Amino acid sequence: MKGVVFNLLEEAVGRAFGPDTWDTLIEMSGVSGVYSSLGNYPDEEIEALVAAAGQALSLNRDAVLRWFGVNAMPILAELYPDFFRAPDARAFVEGVNDIIHSEVRKLYPGAACPHFRLQTHPSGDLVMDYLSTRSMCALAQGFVEGAAAWFGESVEFQHTSCTQHGAPHCTFQIAWGPAKSETAQAA
Repeated sequence: MKGVVFNLLEEAVGRAFGPDTWDTLIEMSGVSGVYSSLGNYPDEEIEALVAAAGQALSLNRDAVLRWFGVNAMPILAELYPDFFRAPDARAFVEGVNDIIHSEVRKLYPGAACPHFRLQTHPSGDLVMDYLSTRSMCALAQGFVEGAAAWFGESVEFQHTSCTQHGAPHCTFQIAWGPAKSETAQAA
């Protein structure tokens, strides 16, 4: 996994819990803790950090990954504002493969980004297949929820199939709602 992901996790943890918490997670997990954004690191190191965070917070792996995705989004928006010029969260998510991940591969050669197959459900919902060997579908969910929050929208996220339950890939059905301010005005 690229070091930039570790850097993003460190920043999210530091903002939420303070820099000492990151140091504690490094100690608990037994990883080196020194990550260059361009470096490649074993997936086991991110898994060890997630496990340490889960132990410290009494959360399961998926809850930690989902928290990370949601809390990483404002940091990503600060670091890469051009990626966030989409008109809404759905357009942002639909551009992940062609816009964001293609740029990630340019900035971080060798990055093994997940791939998303996208289609529109007859209801108008977005159906997204998550294709990755890493089994971090909860992180993808957190990123989608974080994008909705960033754009001030609501989102209903259903994980309809999962590799953790024997499916060949994870599938999500995502329903986008009105901006939160519009919902408040309608009430």
